[in-house]
Amino acid sequence: MFFNSKIISFFLAFVISFFTSAFIYISKSYNGSFWLFPVIVFIISFLLVFITLEYFVFSQINEIYTLLEKIKKKNYNIHISSRSGKKKKKRNELVEAGNPLFLIKEEIAEFAETKQKEINELKKLETFRREFLADVSHELKTPIFAAQGFVHTLIDGAMYDEQVRDRFLNKAAASLDGLNVLVEDLITISQLEIGEIKMQHQNFDIAKLSEDIYEQLEETAKKRFVKLKFYKYSPKSVYADKYRIGQVLTNLIVNAIKYGKEKGTVVMSFIVENESVYTYVKDDGPGIEEKHLNRIFERFYRIEKSRSKDKGGTGLGLSIVKHILEAHESKITVASVLGEGTVFSFRLVKGKVINEKG
Repeated sequence: MFFNSKIISFFLAFVISFFTSAFIYISKSYNGSFWLFPVIVFIISFLLVFITLEYFVFSQINEIYTLLEKIKKKNYNIHISSRSGKKKKKRNELVEAGNPLFLIKEEIAEFAETKQKEINELKKLETFRREFLADVSHELKTPIFAAQGFVHTLIDGAMYDEQVRDRFLNKAAASLDGLNVLVEDLITISQLEIGEIKMQHQNFDIAKLSEDIYEQLEETAKKRFVKLKFYKYSPKSVYADKYRIGQVLTNLIVNAIKYGKEKGTVVMSFIVENESVYTYVKDDGPGIEEKHLNRIFERFYRIEKSRSKDKGGTGLGLSIVKHILEAHESKITVASVLGEGTVFSFRLVKGKVINEKG
């Protein structure tokens, strides 16, 4: 403000109190023998007016001015004392009383907070966009360069050697197959994010679906001497998109096989609670450090980049799992203990099957 609020409050309080006590004195609207009465009225009215002006008017105006100055400078990181925990009661009282200055200040502060949140969100999105573009470029570059190298080697003369030609063509094909899987996964995630893929819900036995996926991955498990088991197996009906939940289970089981312990065990279990069915996929591998747990569902996030590359995969599997379950109004959770293993779990709505026992 361009004035001292205390001086103005003092002056106005003095003037109002003086005229009030003078009016009382002149009108003799009291016992005339009690000459101290106008003095007492003056003191009381002075204090009341001063406090009202200073703390309920000018202090609010000063804060409003400060807020507007910050907003003018595009500084939306605003903290108002009346918004702290200790001031909540006073704030509610003022709101209920309809103090217009306080309400204006609150509106300005809420506007600033909203703008600050928008700015923070835009910064996060910009960082995410840069990281995503860098990751995609890196992931696409690897199979493209590999296939390119094999093809150019063949063009340069290696194609006349049948053994070299067949080996290089197979390697080029494998690189292009990996590129195709990566592109398909990227398309799937994009479609899930914008809601283009709609979940086709139906009743099905998730335990039976898991058993079918176990059979499909049996050869993959044998390569690492991993045993695939059920814990207290029994039919569990759920109401969900069977194909998409199949993708979820496949990704989780494949990860458990690849990153679990060699000659270890992958165990699936199901728990029914009221109208929900909880599915658990557990391995007995090395586990995941706590610092990675909140990030493993990000696109292309790899705990150990070199080791993950050796084991294949696009780095998008868990991100796809996350998006599919979110489309089912559920979420994927993970718990891990170093040296003991990792458990992934999720919840689905219980389905209805005529011959269901569990």
